Amino acid sequence: MPVRRQARPDAGATSLTWPSGGRHLWPSGGSSETQAHARGHLVYAARGVLVLHSESGTSIVPANRVAWTPAGFTHRHRAHGDTDMRIVFLPPSLARLVPGRPAVFRVSGLAREVLLALTDPRGNGHDGAGGGGGGGAVPGYSRAARGRLLRVLVDELCEADEQPLHLPHPRDDRLRAIERILSQTPADATTLAGLGRQVGASARTLSRLLRDELGMTFYEWRTQLRVHHALVLLAEGHDTTHTAHACGWANPSGFIAAFTDLVGTTPGRYRAGG
Repeated sequence: MPVRRQARPDAGATSLTWPSGGRHLWPSGGSSETQAHARGHLVYAARGVLVLHSESGTSIVPANRVAWTPAGFTHRHRAHGDTDMRIVFLPPSLARLVPGRPAVFRVSGLAREVLLALTDPRGNGHDGAGGGGGGGAVPGYSRAARGRLLRVLVDELCEADEQPLHLPHPRDDRLRAIERILSQTPADATTLAGLGRQVGASARTLSRLLRDELGMTFYEWRTQLRVHHALVLLAEGHDTTHTAHACGWANPSGFIAAFTDLVGTTPGRYRAGG
């Protein structure tokens, strides 16, 4: 049966878990232990924003996205704003249909409802109700019914566009140093040449490394880092104007355009909906 427990290390988070997934209610700032699972899993924030740190990079998971972490990847979660985190484990037969690396997908209306249904304990108090399933079925669904829902969910993900909200960590030490600078001070407007002087590399060398390692330009990389930070600030209750300036945009209109391009909605609508 599901077990209600206090998650560690953050004692403010209440968790309801079962073998096939779970639901974690995190206070803002709550975080999980660093961990790895034998099965790949999907993470969805029904409320709030999750930041998922893995060995390959950092994923931002707002309420209109779902994050995938394959089996064996070391990771941890952190909540920004009061967050309702849902977790669904995929069996290997379905996990092979999605990428073999961490990824973020746009969540359709159907996928959202399936995610919520699969992680709703329904108040039955025991696994496998309504069909004699047990052994890992979510309460209220038999094993067969849950399998059908999982197939629908994976079909929806296979049809969805992968989103640029998983930001891979660079391997090169000089890029990692720049990543630390931009993460700590996202409003920093120093050019790539200026940052290169700080880390001991030319702008040409850094541009090549960004292209080879991350597949993006410096402008694209810095914009994603800034939008990542903006999602956190908006989840913590800051308004659009404050967030725009804190993340390095001279005026809110430029920020709104960049945010909408990556997240799929305006900061104001996102903040209101969150």
